[in-house]
Amino acid sequence: MAELDRRFCTAPMMDWTDRHCRWFWRQLTRHAVLYTEMVTTGALIHADPTRFLRFRAEESPVALQLGGSDPQDLAHCARLAEQWGYDEVNLNVGCPSDRVQNGMIGAVLMGHAQRVRDAVAAMRQDVDLPVTVKHRIGIDDLDSYEFLADFVGTVAAGGCSTFIVHARKAHLQGLSPKENRDVPPLMPERVYQLKRDFPHLEIIINGGIQRADVAGHLQQVDGVMLGRAAWNQPLILADVDQRIYQDQTHPEPSALEAAERMVPYIEQELAAGERLHHVLKPLFNLFHHCPGARQYRRHLSEQAHRPDAGIEVFLDALSHVRRAPQRAPVAQAS
Repeated sequence: MAELDRRFCTAPMMDWTDRHCRWFWRQLTRHAVLYTEMVTTGALIHADPTRFLRFRAEESPVALQLGGSDPQDLAHCARLAEQWGYDEVNLNVGCPSDRVQNGMIGAVLMGHAQRVRDAVAAMRQDVDLPVTVKHRIGIDDLDSYEFLADFVGTVAAGGCSTFIVHARKAHLQGLSPKENRDVPPLMPERVYQLKRDFPHLEIIINGGIQRADVAGHLQQVDGVMLGRAAWNQPLILADVDQRIYQDQTHPEPSALEAAERMVPYIEQELAAGERLHHVLKPLFNLFHHCPGARQYRRHLSEQAHRPDAGIEVFLDALSHVRRAPQRAPVAQAS
């Protein structure tokens, strides 16, 4: 399997980065590595994996993020990921919610580095896919750089060579998951230091990154991962192939061109029984700052949830922006 180029990635986000979102984002960038929502090992083992794992080959490169801590369960799910054609398996060691903590999932695992090491080793033993870890810079009072470096060194001994680091610590008590994405201060210097101290590892930075930040981060680490910025303003992905990957064969699409590329997919999904508002959810912010965007969003908000809503709802919404400038203004990279 070809080595993944993770210079630019989109983050795994619960209830957001489903297969419809990934298909849409793939219309904007061919090269960025896209990550699924977190899927727990229990869901894959005890339910029909088709519900969670189905995706189209055209979405690739795409990584499956797993939530779990039992090495054998994770190895089983990694085998499923390989069978379904995913390009990478990523272990969630960053989610701070109470619900996942109770299942020994997410950021709580930063306090159990040996368990993460063993889980990585079990997955690496069973699959040829890259096995990566996404984590915070610390948890609660375990927030020193020495703790972070020890965690990375321990997990690397299990065979992990790629670490995606959210440059905030997580508070396991007292803050909601949403607050944990904003309240703890960003400390990118610690992620930069990891790269200096572990030059043989691939270090990718995540957390509060905007389009204008990308170039600066790439001078310090191997890759960047954007989450909410890409969701709130999808068109920032449109020049990733040219700007990050120097691929001039993929012209930057306008917002309207990206929307029109989605029409056949939307029609196919509706014919298969999918609801319109589910398919259109990632396109809601596509025309960010464009004239007509408010009317576009209002039309979708009012009409797309109807049980009988069809493709005409989307086409009618597009009528509000067809005469507007096609490319939304976005902040220029430094």
